[in-house]
Amino acid sequence: MRGVIVKSVIRNSARLPRLLTAAGLAAAALAAALPTGPTALAATAASDVPNPRPATTAEARTTAWLGAHPKAAARFFRDLPKGGDLHNHLSGAVRTEYLIQLAADDGLCIDATTTAVAPPCGPGARPAADALTDAGFRRQIVQAWSMQDFPANESGHDHFFATFGKFGAATAHRGKMLADVAGTAAAQNQSYLETMVSPASAGAKQLATDVGWDPDLAVLHRKLLTGGRLDKLITDAKQEADTADSEFRRTAHCASATPGPGCRITVRWVSQVSRNSAPERVFTQIALGLRLAERDQRFVAVNLVQPEDGEISLRDYRLHMRMLNYLHGVYPRAHITLHAGELVPGLVKPEDLTFHIDDAVRTGQAERVGHGVDLVQEDGWRRLARDMARRQIAVEVPLTSNAQILQVEGDDHPFPVYRKYGVPVVLSTDDPGVSRGDIGQEYQRAARTYGLGYPDLKDLSRASLEYSFLPGRSLWLPDPVRQGFRPVRECQDPRSARCARLLANSPKARLEWRQEESFRTFEARYTG
Repeated sequence: MRGVIVKSVIRNSARLPRLLTAAGLAAAALAAALPTGPTALAATAASDVPNPRPATTAEARTTAWLGAHPKAAARFFRDLPKGGDLHNHLSGAVRTEYLIQLAADDGLCIDATTTAVAPPCGPGARPAADALTDAGFRRQIVQAWSMQDFPANESGHDHFFATFGKFGAATAHRGKMLADVAGTAAAQNQSYLETMVSPASAGAKQLATDVGWDPDLAVLHRKLLTGGRLDKLITDAKQEADTADSEFRRTAHCASATPGPGCRITVRWVSQVSRNSAPERVFTQIALGLRLAERDQRFVAVNLVQPEDGEISLRDYRLHMRMLNYLHGVYPRAHITLHAGELVPGLVKPEDLTFHIDDAVRTGQAERVGHGVDLVQEDGWRRLARDMARRQIAVEVPLTSNAQILQVEGDDHPFPVYRKYGVPVVLSTDDPGVSRGDIGQEYQRAARTYGLGYPDLKDLSRASLEYSFLPGRSLWLPDPVRQGFRPVRECQDPRSARCARLLANSPKARLEWRQEESFRTFEARYTG
């Protein structure tokens, strides 16, 4: 989002000498901390499992400190540098209490089904503002709008997805919501956020209705372009983003002498597509999102949302993948990340568990996969896992969401399987407002459940920036999950002018550099 970015460490090459002088001591310390040789072996013919990398002295001491101070774990995982959140739905990420405040500010009502609706308040409805002073009423709304103490007679899956319809009317202020979510990310020592929204949603729905369905995707795309109607939606989406940016900056006080912590977060938008819609609307939203990502740097990718087990989602799954494949050819510079494999036995027919991730990767052109829970039910899943590792297709893993929606956790979760095969894994929040959690909870859950030490957590955090859709070259050599996080040749001496030029020209490398500095500061607390 324009204005919602981390200020560049280096803005142009004219500043290089000053940068090197000012950062000399820090870079020297960082040089000692950066790995300089292979830290893990690539998969071999005999095994796909990368060897564990040796820990540095500082990492070993940090791991030992955490083991000796379990009561300090909450603070440790809050302060741990955690890079980016790559799987985040903006409306579901907002704290429920803040959504109630927004509903109250907009004069909304809460009806008898605990749904936010426009005024006036009819029979059985109450002003949302009542929840600001009535604790019992507030608890009732929190229970309906989140996973906190949800009724025992509801499945986690059904309650989770039902929350969005209940609080939807309170989500009209994208900028205010972003200020809340970015503030939480900053408090969790994150630096980057990719969050999902639906740009020009009403206009896209109308355009799809006007154009109708055509099974010839090239013809359908030309119909969307006729008369400049798709480009009109691009303009509308940009204006929405401008408005949200201004609202964010006002809410977070970014232009004041005391800007809110969320102002430090680099934010990019992912355009979400309603997969349980008519095929013409799905196609229109995909085309809009990909075209927008090529024309506005604030937008980076497209993703399909809504329950993967929905009737239309299942019926049209392969059609959706063909849409993505076609439109990827039209807009090759835009990125694609897909919810795929958010399924378990019993939720869908057995045959629906056998191909979703594979189709997302091979036909849908997914560069990342969200959830990927049904991996081992897929046909030829070992081949698929090896291929994802080879192609560096990362999996966005929200452990808490998977436990709440699908009741999949621990040994039933493919998290360790992906890691075994060298598939990049990034921990994510999904909908932390609904889940009543945060990214620190995801790291703590992963450490506790899978016996991860600090070096594992550190590399998971590194991966969250490495597999982001930020532009520019990486600080790391290719295939870091299997080969180890080794700096590129230019930055093997972090104090060099060549490294400074790389950082000047690459937003991704700059954030990765800052993350390494954050690790050094963090580890110093436990190694002194």
